[in-house]
Formats: sequence, structure tokens, C-alpha cells
Amino acid sequence: MKLISSTGGYSGAKMQLDFMAFPYAPFRINLLARSLFACGLLIAASVLPAAQPAGSTMPPTPSTIVAPSGAITSGPLSIPFSHYASDEALAQFLRDAARPPAPGLGGPIDASRRYYDAINSDRVQRMKKLYPVEIKSERIAGVGADIVTPASGVSAANRGRVLINLHGGAFLWGAHSGGLVESIPVASVGKLKVISIDYRQGPEATFPAASEDVAAVYTALLKRYKPQNIGIYGCSAGGVLTAQSVAWIAAHGLPRPGAVGTYCASLVEAWGDSAFVGPVLSGQAPVTKPLLLLDLPYFKGADPRDPLVLPGVSAGVLANFPPTLLISGSRDFALSSVLRSHALLVQAGVDAELHVYEGMWHSFFSDPELPESRAAYDAMVRFFEIALTVLRRLPVA
Repeated sequence: MKLISSTGGYSGAKMQLDFMAFPYAPFRINLLARSLFACGLLIAASVLPAAQPAGSTMPPTPSTIVAPSGAITSGPLSIPFSHYASDEALAQFLRDAARPPAPGLGGPIDASRRYYDAINSDRVQRMKKLYPVEIKSERIAGVGADIVTPASGVSAANRGRVLINLHGGAFLWGAHSGGLVESIPVASVGKLKVISIDYRQGPEATFPAASEDVAAVYTALLKRYKPQNIGIYGCSAGGVLTAQSVAWIAAHGLPRPGAVGTYCASLVEAWGDSAFVGPVLSGQAPVTKPLLLLDLPYFKGADPRDPLVLPGVSAGVLANFPPTLLISGSRDFALSSVLRSHALLVQAGVDAELHVYEGMWHSFFSDPELPESRAAYDAMVRFFEIALTVLRRLPVA
């Protein structure tokens, strides 16, 4: 078991910074503007604003203001931007805060998909300049997929390995461009093949459609790769789906993958302190209740007691998990659920490695220019290099 609290990845080095000056005045943040756009992810609005009953004499929910320094003010609370975060992180935080609000969840799904696709497509273009790759599309077991390989070619050591990426997007959006955001840097830095799959999502499909798609692709890859040489990872909704896929694979008698990564979400619902504190630290209004996984259209009718939905409810299911990497940030609304997931895996005897990046928000590594993002990419690559190599010599459960 490894627990790594990091300001910049494995080094843990403190980052001194002088706050950059920005020429615009403090601005108020729309509740959805930051929670929805980050990578998209797991929980579309991430939170519900505190509601005021009709005719209530209660004071209104305080608005949240982000200053040019990155400081957050919400009612009497004032919090500076993290002293340990990089200049690049501060600049990105302010750009994110100024972004126009996302379409509401009650609106047409196509509008939300266009909104996030535009954000992620821009990230993809920026990533290609920093992390050269080749991309081709194909269908695997009837499921659409983007195959991402480093422009310089897969290294000799990785020719027998492959990673499956499961994109974020609240089980509503994120196909293609969102998957490329999560796949390009890992493929380039790790010099390995990453297959990002276009699994079925809501509102058109419901659980367990995505798990079935992952299992179909995984089964097809077993014809070419040993199970211990296959890794699965994803961010936000993709982190949840990664955990669900491990449970689904085991329940259907398939050999478990060599290692998995659940980032910015994992085995349990997004409760805990961060569900209430994280939104404010990310520039959102205070909330009274998180918008939970089972509130999403994809999970209509799903049973929260089912370990195929939330694997964290079953110690027996968790005991069969392969080595697992968990990543989050100190401002991530899902941090508490990630911490709880890590604790449950450790209790179940799983080799679980946790990285928490100071000052970082939900899916911070979707923007490639941050030093913290590069540290996260390095951590992901190093984890899979070690886990898949070691497991080649061990029996597979």
C-alpha cells in the first residue's frame, strides 16, 4: 500500500510562486460553469445549490467570488489560492472560472455534448503539440474505439501491453474527444498503445450497457494480450466505470486485468466532506446535497446495494481487485469518495496507490500545460509500468 500526498507528483517538491497579475476584476461564478466543464465529469452538475423554500425568511445562499489572485470568497469565508500550486495552475483556474456556463442538465443532451466536445477538442489540439501521437478509429467487438499510439512508436518493452481508457463525462458525453484527452499524454509519455472506447451512455442507454461494452472489448483483446498485460483506467465517470468493469469482469468469469486506475472517482458515491467543501474551493456556490451517481440518467433503476454498480459495498468483490492507482486533488469535490475507496481497497488487501495533488480540482490533468498534470501523467505511466511488469511473473486470480 502506498499513500502519496503530492504537490507535484512523486517528487513532492514545494512549488514557490508569485501570484500573477490579471487585468480583470473579480467575477462571480455560475454554479455549473466549473463543476460541469472540468473534464466533464463524473457527476454532471456535481452539486445541487442550497434551495430556499417558497416564502422563506432564510438568508439567501451566498454567492462565490473568485478574485484575480485566485482567492475564493463565499459569504464570510475567504480562501486564497493554494500556496503550493503552480503559476500555470492559477492561470488555468482563472480561465476555467471565466468560462461561460454549461447547458443545464434539463436541456437537450446534444447541446451539452457540443459544449463539452468543443472544450475537449481544444485540449486535444494543445495536447498533440506537447505529446505527439498517431490516432486511428476502429470497431472492436462492435464497440467504437480510438487507438492512440506514440508518434515515435510503441517501445519494445510495451509491445505486449495495452491500456483501455474509459472516458469521463457523467455517463452522458465525452466520447472521442474526451477519451483522447485522457489517452494522448499517457500513450506519448508511456510509449504504449491506449485504446479509448466509445461505450454506451445515458440517456439513450442505462446500466449495465457500458460495463457490457467494456467487457466485450476486453474479451476481444484477450485474444491478443495476456490479461496481466492489460490495464484499464479512466477519469471521473470513467473512474467509476473502471471499478464497475473490474467487478463485472470477475462476475462473468473472465480473468482480471493486470492493473487499473480510477481517477477523480472510484468505488463509492461522492459523499463526504469534499462533496460540500470542494465546490466552494472550485469557485462554486455552497451546496446542501451532492448530485449523486444514481441521480444520473444512465443509472435509472440501478440498485446502490449492487456491487456491480458500486463495488465499494462488497469487501468480497474488492478483494479480487488488481493493483489500483487512485488520483485526485485537494479541491476535487470527489476527493472524499476517492479517499474512502482507497481505504476500502487497503482493508481488502489490495495493492492500492493514492496520489492527491495540492490545490488541484476535479480532472485537473485534462489541461496539459500544468506541471501538476505532467506529474500525474508520469505517475500513471510509472504505475502501469511497474504493475504490469510485476504481474507478468505472478499467478492471475
